[in-house]
Amino acid sequence: MAFTFQQFHIDDHGCGMPVSTDGVILGAWAKLVNAKHILDIGAGSGLLSLMAAQRSQGQITAVEIDSVAAKACQSNFSQSPWQNRLKVHHGCISTLPYSLLFDHIICNPPYFNHGPRAQCDKRAQARHTQTLSFNDLCQHIEQRLQPTGNASVIIPSQSLIDFEQAAKQRQLHIRLRTDVASTLNKPAARHLLMLSKSFCNTVPDSTPETLVIRDNNNQYTAAMVALTKAFYLNL
Repeated sequence: MAFTFQQFHIDDHGCGMPVSTDGVILGAWAKLVNAKHILDIGAGSGLLSLMAAQRSQGQITAVEIDSVAAKACQSNFSQSPWQNRLKVHHGCISTLPYSLLFDHIICNPPYFNHGPRAQCDKRAQARHTQTLSFNDLCQHIEQRLQPTGNASVIIPSQSLIDFEQAAKQRQLHIRLRTDVASTLNKPAARHLLMLSKSFCNTVPDSTPETLVIRDNNNQYTAAMVALTKAFYLNL
């Protein structure tokens, strides 16, 4: 499928994980303004990298293991206004040179560690942690992140405890959390987390903010519009 945003276009044909609301919310929420070097782990079609390029002046490295998705990612980059700041690394994150450290790491990770796998192998790879476990992801974040850097992820509720435990084992601290609910009448099903190596300013016991996507009339809430209006058309 193809998606046109205000400043760029995405063709995600053949990608295991298509453009999603989760990705757009994460890309708009991550604190990227001052980041000079940004890493997108599991870039897929390049949505998060393109959003990062729009929102910052940083150099963005997109890592994608699937060859079809990596090709789509490169194509989408080459048609964007920021192609000189975007590059694709086709391969596993472990094959990225270890000398590279980043101010911000962003990832919409595989998050299902049990239950039925998707019928499509590419979709299964994008959604299930067999290809990138939470422990492995947190290890890569810890290894690739600058001492003062941050990492942003979006995690579903059923996987939140597992991810928090994996982050704690790598001494990554949750500095910011926003819970995401689809409507006012439903509990949060997703959680935006910002992690860092530093314990400074962490407030893990405070009540997180909540972002509600749609109101009772099935329209985007004012908070959702404010977050995504720089990207979605017709907002």
